[in-house]
Amino acid sequence: MDVMEAIYQCRSVRAYTEQPVDKTTAEALIKAATHAPSSMNEQPWAFAVIQNAKQLAQWSERIKTYVLERLKPESPLAKYRDMVSDPDYHVFHRAGTLIIICARSDAHNGEEDCCLAAQNLMLAACDMGLGTCPIGFARLWLNRARIKRGLSIPDDYVPVFPVVVGYPSGETPPV
Repeated sequence: MDVMEAIYQCRSVRAYTEQPVDKTTAEALIKAATHAPSSMNEQPWAFAVIQNAKQLAQWSERIKTYVLERLKPESPLAKYRDMVSDPDYHVFHRAGTLIIICARSDAHNGEEDCCLAAQNLMLAACDMGLGTCPIGFARLWLNRARIKRGLSIPDDYVPVFPVVVGYPSGETPPV
């Protein structure tokens, strides 16, 4: 697949099979991510990889509770209250792999650099026949000190871009 085809084919996938993404593939995606440009060549990123469906399901429930407790009526996210309240809604769309791209907090444009790395990762995944979906609902919860410690994310790093990766269970039409 050429890069233009990947750009036009890449979709946010929200339905996955149970087939796991193997370690070698996850490592190849991270390698692609690290080839993104970065401000002043700081390469401020670090990656946390979670490949435990049971843990992701538990986190999904915790994140839903966290989001609903903090969701204000005037928030642009308020329109998602019913979706997040649905017991069948899974924050990670039942994908088996979550990759959290983290930025060093003292980096110049570190968050933007991590978003560039995420784009590389998502395009590489598309090329490999994998689906991806950024998980914005998870970001605030992942930034909590206790959660970061549990993931061995150093204090001076900030989770910027959580993205699930997996094998799509069907076609995702363009929007």
